[in-house]
Amino acid sequence: MIPAMKHLVLVFAMTLAACAPGEGEPCDTSNSTDDCDDGLVCTKETKETVCRILCDDPSVVCPEGTACNGISGGSHKSCQP
Repeated sequence: MIPAMKHLVLVFAMTLAACAPGEGEPCDTSNSTDDCDDGLVCTKETKETVCRILCDDPSVVCPEGTACNGISGGSHKSCQP
């Protein structure tokens, strides 16, 4: 591979990694931590599947208006409205 092409591939891969969905944004695979930004987990809700704060660790304090609940069909917990 040409050195300039290797650089472009690396920049593209880094851009994709930086574009992971954030809190409240849509994601694909419920209970997956791979689909969202660090510290978030994909959570199936009534109408959609979105990234929510991962609260498996008891030290995580969910934001006001949310509570740490299990994700249906999975082993993780997330801060859910």
